[in-house]
Amino acid sequence: MSGKNTACVARVAKSFGRSGELLVSLYDVFPRDFDVKEPLFVEIDGLAVPLFCDRFERRGRRGALVVFSDFHSERRTAELVGRELFLPVDGTSADDEDAEDEGLIYLEDLVGLKAVVDDRFEGTIDDFIDGENPLFLLVSDGREVYVPAVDEFIVETDLEAGVIRFEVPEGLLGLND
Repeated sequence: MSGKNTACVARVAKSFGRSGELLVSLYDVFPRDFDVKEPLFVEIDGLAVPLFCDRFERRGRRGALVVFSDFHSERRTAELVGRELFLPVDGTSADDEDAEDEGLIYLEDLVGLKAVVDDRFEGTIDDFIDGENPLFLLVSDGREVYVPAVDEFIVETDLEAGVIRFEVPEGLLGLND
């Protein structure tokens, strides 16, 4: 579908829940002022299919939780996973980052960084689970540890080195054992 009248702006990363929720990775060209009344397009069998959003929640600068109309089951959403999403191009360039956003770090953007917890656990931030009690999923040698994503537990964030250091209450690391 990629052509001079469309731009590839996102990719459906994975299903998230059982009611049609999808996690979408937004590309840098995704408009910051996206109007949810306008459809995104996906190519299916060589045809541009419009997808209207019933729900669109940004998750940082590079992610969104989306529910598309008529895609309210796991079976239907599975058809979209891995597909790229397109928007019509009107000739304008993507918005520049606002000065107020410079230096702003979203918790979702920390996925993939090295994590050190109390010098007892070293691994990678494998996922950020948003919700009422947001969590980081840390993984090391097949072991999974959930750490609440709260400022009190993050003692150092070194983005240049790609390392985040946590200090957690005694016993928290052993909860998943």
